[in-house]
Amino acid sequence: MTDASTRAFSSRGDAPLVLPKRPFDFGRWFAATGWRHIVGVVMVVFSLFPIVFVVSSSLNPNGTLTGSNALFSKIGFDSYVRILSDPQVPFSTWFANTMIIAGTTAVCTVFLGALAAYSFSRMRFTGRRFGLISIVVVQMFPQLLAVVAIFLLMSTIGDLFPAIGLNTHLGLIMVYLGGALGVNTYLMYGFFNTVPSSIDEAAKIDGAGHARIFFTIILRLVAPILAVVALLSFIASVNEFVVASVLLIDTEKQTLAVGLTKLVSNPRYADWSAFSAGAVMSALPVVALFLFLQKYIVGGLTAGAVK
Repeated sequence: MTDASTRAFSSRGDAPLVLPKRPFDFGRWFAATGWRHIVGVVMVVFSLFPIVFVVSSSLNPNGTLTGSNALFSKIGFDSYVRILSDPQVPFSTWFANTMIIAGTTAVCTVFLGALAAYSFSRMRFTGRRFGLISIVVVQMFPQLLAVVAIFLLMSTIGDLFPAIGLNTHLGLIMVYLGGALGVNTYLMYGFFNTVPSSIDEAAKIDGAGHARIFFTIILRLVAPILAVVALLSFIASVNEFVVASVLLIDTEKQTLAVGLTKLVSNPRYADWSAFSAGAVMSALPVVALFLFLQKYIVGGLTAGAVK
């Protein structure tokens, strides 16, 4: 079959004329699209190398980072067995604590952020613009600057209400919610504005109130941004170290980010292999959640572009 790009019809239009195919020119191809392939390959290698290095280190039975520089020179599951069976390293407890804290924080962040974003987007009240500007300004300062203040505040709250004070998961969740609520609200606010207000007006004509409109209509239309916020909040809670290390004191209540650091905090012997094994296992829930929410994320990006 002749390629369409090499066919042309004669002036009378009765028979096609076969034109000679243009020879391949490497310079022209490289200038047009070839350089993009090279850039893509370099970026993929640059992104995958840390992951490959950590996986290789976790499979190294020696337990040292310097001995694992040769990728996959030695393969064994000794580090996985060691971190899962060592009584001094309660990895399963740290893993459960992390999943509970991160999951609760993600759900509460999405719910509270959606409520606030709906209020700012659909309602008109005094101080609305000032509230939006305040949210942006407050988020300019990282939570790290407030670690001392957070510690003193949670210590004082713990004297009055021990259930939400220092060394409690609920207290850490409340701190995470306060730190992420502002930026997530502003992010959701922009997406809520893409939903036509005529939908709300039609529902109000049928007798629906704000609560019914929010829970039965709006939340379904903004599901992609809810998935994005939930994923970002979950990842941030799993990876957070500074605040968790300050508020969680007991070993049994610590998260993976804090607990795994103890494996490499000893200057005489740092078990980097077990640390890498724990890092690989702690990344599995994040990858699974990302794959589960991927269709919603892609849908949200497409819908936002069209709207």
